[in-house]
Amino acid sequence: MPFRLGELFCGPGGIAWGATHADIGNPNYTIIHQWANDYDEDTCETYRHNICPNEPNTVYHGDIRTLDMGQLAPIDALAFGFPCNDYSVVGEQRGMDGEYGPLYSYGVIALRRFRPQWFVAENVGGLSSANDGTALTKILAELRGAGYIITPHLYKFEDYRIPQARHRLIIVGIRDDIDIEYRVPSPEPYANIDNTCRTAIEVPPIPADAFNNERTRHSPTVVQRLQHILPGKNAFTADLPEELQLNIRGARISQIYKRLDPDRPAYTVTGSGGGGTHIYHWAEPRALTNRERARLQTFPDTYEFIGNKESVRKQIGMAVPCRGAQIIFEAILRCFAGIGYPSIEANINE
Repeated sequence: MPFRLGELFCGPGGIAWGATHADIGNPNYTIIHQWANDYDEDTCETYRHNICPNEPNTVYHGDIRTLDMGQLAPIDALAFGFPCNDYSVVGEQRGMDGEYGPLYSYGVIALRRFRPQWFVAENVGGLSSANDGTALTKILAELRGAGYIITPHLYKFEDYRIPQARHRLIIVGIRDDIDIEYRVPSPEPYANIDNTCRTAIEVPPIPADAFNNERTRHSPTVVQRLQHILPGKNAFTADLPEELQLNIRGARISQIYKRLDPDRPAYTVTGSGGGGTHIYHWAEPRALTNRERARLQTFPDTYEFIGNKESVRKQIGMAVPCRGAQIIFEAILRCFAGIGYPSIEANINE
């Protein structure tokens, strides 16, 4: 029987794609979609369109704080990428004191209610330092208290040859009455994969009329500025004429008008931000299209995002890389199937 997966804070489906495409060569160990929830309407439409087009009613649009979990079907596995806004090093890092910080607790509620055999929880790496480290300690304690043996680990997805430097804290939990131990998969089996952003974006070429491939219209000043910035450089490290320099006091974020280095993985794809934060092509003086950003997140070109250009940008930036999620789910399936695989020590102590 396949594992029936429920998702909270499901996003556009990066986790779901990785789960439903996880394949260990044994048809008895697979994962299928059961239900999902997210507060953003476009995100839910994207999820329905790509993950469960024949079961649109299994995606519940609404605030987790008002979701009636009693209407949800039984599950064998739970995934929840609880909101990272208050834990991100880019934001104010309000942690547990922020509006979104405590929302992880609904994952704990779901674990206690449904008692799935295993779960996957995901957040930004900044979670480990939020509230002077007490936030992570509290979250891990509550997950253990719900009855799970947990393995938290900071995954650096570029090590797994995802074409993007993206670091995420992922917690895998297995119910404590099940005699199975999860081990963090080693990146070694993926070492020969080319994860440069050039290959990700250009191989194969993206058709000009591809879905979600609209280009951003830049002002002449922005185009001129980008023409003076070399690959891998940003608005503050480039040799810019005075009239093209940015008049910014205080913190100078390194990703402002930063052009990709084509021979390296991309820097982290984000979901929001004003001018200068859209990720910029190494050869052409322009921002990447959403389709190009989706490739850096390893979404297949057949994955169609629903919503306007900025909504789609947000969805892509908030997602978990599809192939990164798939690697973790395949490790879980191998554990349950009793199949060995190369592993490494978890890098976060409980």
